[in-house]
Amino acid sequence: MSRDTITVNDAWQKLIDKYDIVNKVAADGIFHIKASEIKEFKEPRLMAKWDCTAALPSVLKSNNLNILPDSRNSYVLGDFLLYEEIPELTEAVNKMDYIELPGYETIDVNNISSEANAINVLILSGILDDFLDTEGTVETFNGRMGTGEFDFVVNTTRGNKQKISVKNAQCEIDGGFENENDIIIMEAKNVLNEDFHVRQLYYPYRLWKNKVSKPIRLIFLIYTNMIFRLLEYRFVDENDYSSIELVKTKNYSLQDTAIEIEELIEVRENTEVIYKDNQDDDLKVPFIQANSFERVISLLENVKDNPMTTEQIAELMEFDERQSDYYFNAGAYIGLFEKKTEDKQRKVFLTKLGEEVFSLNYKKRQLKFTELILQHQIFADCFDMVIENDGDMPNKEIIENLMREYNVCNEGQIVRRASSVQGWLKWIFNLRNL
Repeated sequence: MSRDTITVNDAWQKLIDKYDIVNKVAADGIFHIKASEIKEFKEPRLMAKWDCTAALPSVLKSNNLNILPDSRNSYVLGDFLLYEEIPELTEAVNKMDYIELPGYETIDVNNISSEANAINVLILSGILDDFLDTEGTVETFNGRMGTGEFDFVVNTTRGNKQKISVKNAQCEIDGGFENENDIIIMEAKNVLNEDFHVRQLYYPYRLWKNKVSKPIRLIFLIYTNMIFRLLEYRFVDENDYSSIELVKTKNYSLQDTAIEIEELIEVRENTEVIYKDNQDDDLKVPFIQANSFERVISLLENVKDNPMTTEQIAELMEFDERQSDYYFNAGAYIGLFEKKTEDKQRKVFLTKLGEEVFSLNYKKRQLKFTELILQHQIFADCFDMVIENDGDMPNKEIIENLMREYNVCNEGQIVRRASSVQGWLKWIFNLRNL
């Protein structure tokens, strides 16, 4: 099998077997591997960078292995704990502010299509200064850089700390800023994940800590569904990778985001239930198996001008191809996505309805999503339960029984897919909090 055709997971299995990595990590706590050794099976750039836990190859997950670069041409493997969970977008931890953007012809607030564009708008709108509680912040650096030399410790699954030495590894900085008081380092994403790789903040932090005298502030930016989510982090101990701590988080939009419960009820009253989702019906897509409706929206935004194969979606969204199908099917379930052949490849496109939904402003878009979801009987019934029970969500047992009653999927799939129903219901009612 050639390097081009072997999967990342199979390539890692071969490396683990060849170098007895699992046993050596168990004995020594760490295993050093060269890029040239990885390259025997597959290109290192494809084998060593996963920005969220979901993207990790299954063979690494099952063996509690993670990987970090320690130079330009080598890596360390161990049972390191490298990821930080991203808090949910809820009222308890976030406050939404409305910001006006000056009338620039070259900025379309309904189509901020890249991380770089999101950063530009962040500065021009004054959002970044507001979040930092300062003024005069300007971008002064970004791009790929060498980290220099430093040592640190990181937590492991065994409960101890492992020391790692880095010598001129590479790091990439999406945005670097300065104002009178601080240096700011930013990592930006236009896809929502459940967690992020702390390395994306820690390596740039250690690099610039040795270069500047001003305090460094670390910002993680997520721009999706017309909302800027800014999360500020710090390291309590600069020599401890695992000492990361959330300082504050705040959310912004360039549009009106106020949605009242009365508006959601009005959508329900005006929406005709079209789909029973019964397996005996002539359904073209399976019942949903995608817990995060926000990630369905992220996919919609990224496919808009760039139809993709399921492999490309898996790379972009940082999950495996099976999950790519889950999220394609979830969007197809409410009429947003379709697959067509382009250049001899099957790709995911937006349907005409998907194009129309994408073009809507924030408020109309969310209410349209809600309408499309409530066209399905099980969601309409669960919505009614929430309203009748003063906002209390139906528990999983109730949802599972409804799924059996409507015969929406096989018995063995019900428990897993009931979680998706709960996740979508939660998304609808959380619209009131933004």
